[in-house]
Amino acid sequence: MKELEYPFDSEYILKKSKKIRRQLLESGKELLSKKIAVLGGSTTHDIIRVLEVFLLNQGIRPQFYESEYAQYWQDVMFDNPELMEFAPDLIYIHTSGRNIMGWPALSDSEAQVEAMLAQQYEHYRVMWEKIEDKYHCPVIQNNFEYPFYRVLGNQEAVYTQGRISFLNRLNEKFYQYAKEHKGFYIHDINYMAAAYGLDKWADPFYWHMYKYAMCMQAIPEFAYNLSNIIKAVFGKNRKALVLDLDNTLWGGIVGDDGVENLEIGQETSMGQVYAEFQQYVKAQKDIGVMLNINSKNEYSNAIAGLEHPEGILKPEDFILIKANWEPKSRNMTEIAEEMNILPDSLVFVDDNPAERDIVRAQVPGVAVPVIGTPEQYIRVLDHAGFFEVTDLSEDDRRRNEMYKANLDRQRQQQNFGDYREYLLSLEMKGTIKPFEPVYMARIAQLTNKSNQFNLTTRRYTQSDIERFASDDAYITRYGKLEDKFGDNGVVSVVIGRRGRREDERTESLSTESEKHVLHIELWLMSCRVLKRDMEFAMMDSIVEACQDRDIHTIMGYYYPTAKNAMVKEFYAQIGFEKIGEGEDGSSTWRFEIPVSYEKKNTVIAVMQQMGI
Repeated sequence: MKELEYPFDSEYILKKSKKIRRQLLESGKELLSKKIAVLGGSTTHDIIRVLEVFLLNQGIRPQFYESEYAQYWQDVMFDNPELMEFAPDLIYIHTSGRNIMGWPALSDSEAQVEAMLAQQYEHYRVMWEKIEDKYHCPVIQNNFEYPFYRVLGNQEAVYTQGRISFLNRLNEKFYQYAKEHKGFYIHDINYMAAAYGLDKWADPFYWHMYKYAMCMQAIPEFAYNLSNIIKAVFGKNRKALVLDLDNTLWGGIVGDDGVENLEIGQETSMGQVYAEFQQYVKAQKDIGVMLNINSKNEYSNAIAGLEHPEGILKPEDFILIKANWEPKSRNMTEIAEEMNILPDSLVFVDDNPAERDIVRAQVPGVAVPVIGTPEQYIRVLDHAGFFEVTDLSEDDRRRNEMYKANLDRQRQQQNFGDYREYLLSLEMKGTIKPFEPVYMARIAQLTNKSNQFNLTTRRYTQSDIERFASDDAYITRYGKLEDKFGDNGVVSVVIGRRGRREDERTESLSTESEKHVLHIELWLMSCRVLKRDMEFAMMDSIVEACQDRDIHTIMGYYYPTAKNAMVKEFYAQIGFEKIGEGEDGSSTWRFEIPVSYEKKNTVIAVMQQMGI
């Protein structure tokens, strides 16, 4: 919904949130249902009201538990039955500087301040650990914003007794905890308060009148920023930038003005603006955002502009460069198809309002921000939070190179008449093993990001993945794939549960036969390795594990979504028999493992598996 895209009208959202909510619920958009517990140290009702509309717009239908005022700690530590019964998928702890239990006095010694700091931190740490032990779900925790006054003036951050000094040190302890605990995320309200304007943000009227930790007008920006973390945790991030060139990455029109007259670099103030924007875009590549070009230009002119000596971005930084005179909407569709991702993974950045409107209308799902003037480009894209970072893996850092290598594979395919010969020419090597600690974060990330080749679209946290790996009732497998063009990283995940399946849609088996049955809870694969026979290699590995455990039957399940129709008949393709089908399009499949199982993979050299 355009009204909820950054930059938005906060006053409008505050006034019309109920109407917006109704429109979003009636839109027919497929939504991921999640239960979110909001544990507040201040009033949270309006935060939840606005947070809901942003999450609905990002594809998540939230159900909320809201603690009583300032009961965040008690709800966790004293096992509130209502919270326990709610069984949240995510817990958000909304505390602020107003919840500091005691401040250093100017007469306190450094030892006394240190003891007070340790006490404050311990108050939160024991709560976080209780959540981890009890609820096994992601946690989002606010850090602390600066106080709105300074007794020590400009020395407030220098003296140990200063409140800014105290908050800085307490925040650092929070950050260190986040580094050491997967599934724990910081909501940086200190940055938000500074960006919004601390004097306005911390207007005391709203605290003393309503017990709001910020002014009412700041709630939409606060809720939007929080929603970006939540949608990233649940796999709703965008994946790729698609950028215009003229007056977007540089000033001027390369075809008319010539490369030598483009504004880029340090010679002019506007050239510096564009250079800074290119630096920002380049940094997005480093966190795994895939870069592409969509420009109305001669291809040769586009390349010449990108090779400008003062430019930061070069042709090799981009996966696809669509520089032609085709409609940009058509180019957008082709970019999604060639990268094998959905349009709702793309963000289109163009200075021209007409081009933006055409793409928005013709390619549903693409994010099309109103980027303003060149000086505003970075702020708009950064605050929009399209690519919010929660976990940063090595695969993320290498994503651009992986997709470029995939295009090389597609080009090589054109030289072969026999598809199997093409696959053999790739010299593929696979690694398929039970879940290992080094890949737990990546595996959890895949379960939340993969939508097309995903048979059940179950979403798991890293804590869930670790639990499956240590539970003998589960058979787990991750698959890595590399070839002569490069390493694709972890691309496939299978989770199977032995015995009775914990799913109301599945009929339970008799007790005697349960131990001989494996239920596939999750089977997914990255679309960048489609049709490479990795699914056959994974099947072989699962069968081998079943044989080691005296399991005779594998049950598979397909639950349809708006995005996974491509795998509707997947189980049939690997030899399963369909034994049931629901009115909603879901289906149940069975595979009886033969005494002499013939491996299905004949083109990938798979590393010897270890463990079962």
